[in-house]
Amino acid sequence: MDIIVEQRTITTVVRITGSVDGLTADTLMATLQQQIDAGNTQLIADLSGVSYTSSAGLRALLATVKHARSAGDDFRLAPETFALVAAGLAGVALLASLVPAIRAASVDPTKALHTN
Repeated sequence: MDIIVEQRTITTVVRITGSVDGLTADTLMATLQQQIDAGNTQLIADLSGVSYTSSAGLRALLATVKHARSAGDDFRLAPETFALVAAGLAGVALLASLVPAIRAASVDPTKALHTN
């Protein structure tokens, strides 16, 4: 798994590529939570490069949703195609905002498929 953090004007995009599984989920969760702790309140996980995620990967995303909410921040998953399938299976879609693409979320962070 590779992670690239890209700071934009309003949002912080965390691009994830490769497999998110039991060996890599803790690294992903730590990276995402560091961004929240650093005050990056509009955080988007770009999952377009993720080829596989296990339940450990989904747990990392869910833990990040909870961490962001407890800090009063926003955490979104993109693109919707991957996020809806993976997050829907784990019930994460009920908690996190899903956006159709990074560009849409970056241009207007108030636009989401689900707003909770």
